[in-house]
Amino acid sequence: MVRQGLVAARWTGYLALALFVGGLAFVTLLWPRGAHEPRARALLGLAWTCGLLASVASIGLQGAYGALGGLRDALRAETYVDVLTTGPGVVFAARVLLWVLAAVVLSALLQGGPGTSRSPGWRVGALAVCLGLLRATGMAGHNSEGSEPTWGALADLVHLLGVSLWIGGLAMLALAVLPRRRAGELAQVVPGYSRLAAVSVAGIVAAGLVLAWQVVGSYDALLHTSYGHLLLLKTGVLGVVLTAALASRQWVRTRLDLAVLLRGDAATVRPFGYSVAAETGLVLVVLAVTSLLVTANPGQ
Repeated sequence: MVRQGLVAARWTGYLALALFVGGLAFVTLLWPRGAHEPRARALLGLAWTCGLLASVASIGLQGAYGALGGLRDALRAETYVDVLTTGPGVVFAARVLLWVLAAVVLSALLQGGPGTSRSPGWRVGALAVCLGLLRATGMAGHNSEGSEPTWGALADLVHLLGVSLWIGGLAMLALAVLPRRRAGELAQVVPGYSRLAAVSVAGIVAAGLVLAWQVVGSYDALLHTSYGHLLLLKTGVLGVVLTAALASRQWVRTRLDLAVLLRGDAATVRPFGYSVAAETGLVLVVLAVTSLLVTANPGQ
């Protein structure tokens, strides 16, 4: 039960990170007026809350898992103390503190609105906090165990950043932009996100190849270990996600102008919405497999 709880906490943490970092980037770069949109604000607030809670819960669950204890051990103060006095515990603590700092960034955006999202000072602060969250999350993985930890750490940062920009933007698009069906917003936001997603996916694939070789190390390990099988499963699901993403991109190329001309007509936008929803659901499966990979032993 403890391992399942740890996997769930990891999954929640990854999803919250992607929604928060990607959501902030989406609002900052593509949709500044989203800072006043209730759905966008709720999504960012929920992502921050889940990120903080998952980070705190991971400390206790990691301690209980390492000590072969039960779920009750994950709630004991002694377990937290034991974990926080170790090297990995420092990373966990840093991640919690970074989520606290993220509250300051989010609060400033929600209070200041579009003007804040365009402020250079706020952007620098948001970038620093987001990069810190990405790095702290990556340090909990296996990238430091390979023969080239520096390259592994860099690839992991690029991988997490790409995933966050892709998933966070996808969620903002599906839950906040598309339901409004405003022609001007569709014309402005959708092409921009399409380009951002293409760059993000390229980064994910390139960094993923580096990380896979860094951790697995051989074709034999890829084909004959449970870790390798999970990695292949993740790759397969990601391939299906990319197929859905190509369908979305095709709609942008061929149907966006018509949707704008018809002022966001529901029947015209609906196929794009279905494609985005399918893409989002499959991405959640990818995150679940990623959570299993983080808690698995690469040698088994």
